[in-house]
Amino acid sequence: MSTGLNIPIDRSSPVPLYHQIVQGIEAAIHDGTLEHGSRLDNEIDLAQRLNLSRPTMRKAMDELVRSGLLVRKRGVGTQVVASQVRRHLELTSLNDDLERAGKSPTTEVLGFAHIPADDRTRELLQLPAGVGVYHFTRLRRVDGAPLALMENWVRDDVVSMDEEQLGREGLYRILRQAGVNFRLANQRIGAVAANDYQAPLLAVEPGAALVTMERTAMDDAGRAVETGSHVYRADAYSFDMTLVQR
Repeated sequence: MSTGLNIPIDRSSPVPLYHQIVQGIEAAIHDGTLEHGSRLDNEIDLAQRLNLSRPTMRKAMDELVRSGLLVRKRGVGTQVVASQVRRHLELTSLNDDLERAGKSPTTEVLGFAHIPADDRTRELLQLPAGVGVYHFTRLRRVDGAPLALMENWVRDDVVSMDEEQLGREGLYRILRQAGVNFRLANQRIGAVAANDYQAPLLAVEPGAALVTMERTAMDDAGRAVETGSHVYRADAYSFDMTLVQR
């Protein structure tokens, strides 16, 4: 039996409509209104009930599926996932993770600029007119050995930063200190062969395997705050993940 949803929608709020849906369903799951195994109405019915477009509802449901709170099953529909597989993801910077592991990270800022965003970055961060970005590249070392080469773009209407600060602190720590509350991120992990620029910086041979990570992180207001493209030495770094049967 499907479960209807009554989620208040504030069309005057700066929070995107799809994210209001995400927040409403998350709250209903966490407070027990939507129990494990509850089946939701289909997206067309939900969109009509909430007076929203189908693409808006689809975007919200896709995000909840990616975050592990909902699952789509053929012939069944969309259901709430068991509570033990809910993932409360805390977004951290590499610097924070290394310090927690007892390492001694250092950062060299290779380039820093405050510029208008190019078309790709403007699209990724969904920037309003007049908002620029901080664009910077950093080399992260651990106990003196190079580990990661990181390129990031951060919107300039959420934080003010400079090159010296980036050399001292992790990016996410800087953003949190500026009042950014991270909510979620879209992340892609892959691999690449080191090119002639990356190889000497990471102290590997050209063609050596590198782990890649691309991430765009969003805050609790639904804004895309920063996007980054990082490469890591494959012989010194790996990602651990928990996989869930859907």
